[in-house]
Amino acid sequence: MPRVSSSAAPPGRDPIAEARRQWRSHGWDDAADGMAAVTSVMRAQQLLLTQIDAVLRPFGLTFARFELLRLLSFASEQRMTMLRAGHRLQVHPTSLTSLASRLREDGLIDRTANPDDGRSAILELLPAGQELVEEATGVLNAEVFEQVGLDADDVAALVDILGRFRARRGDYQP
Repeated sequence: MPRVSSSAAPPGRDPIAEARRQWRSHGWDDAADGMAAVTSVMRAQQLLLTQIDAVLRPFGLTFARFELLRLLSFASEQRMTMLRAGHRLQVHPTSLTSLASRLREDGLIDRTANPDDGRSAILELLPAGQELVEEATGVLNAEVFEQVGLDADDVAALVDILGRFRARRGDYQP
């Protein structure tokens, strides 16, 4: 797996461990581990997004655009209402409208009025979008998802821990 870094920290030195030490030295012992956990998750997200952006850039996709294409590819008849897509992707309607507009301009999806509800629209994956998302998924799987940098037990534990965290924060109902 390629090393992805956007910091100038010397190898072997963990700035989050140093921040935790500083937190404790300032008397914030009760918050030190939480700060380290939150900061570690945020840094891990930055590292993963940097890698994902690099993998998807040759396809002209961002992760958000990829997610919408992939969601539509999984849907029956490769179409769904914008409302349902927004709920599934957990994005604000304005953001989804912007994503859909760009994908439509690129000829990857179509957006039409919903014949059952004039206030909503239906998004449909076009053949060019299907072809692109399949190709991008293959590369994303090979270069990111199949080699996240953890062994299988750690991946399972991480998914479980973050799932419980998300549920407790109201992200979904288990």
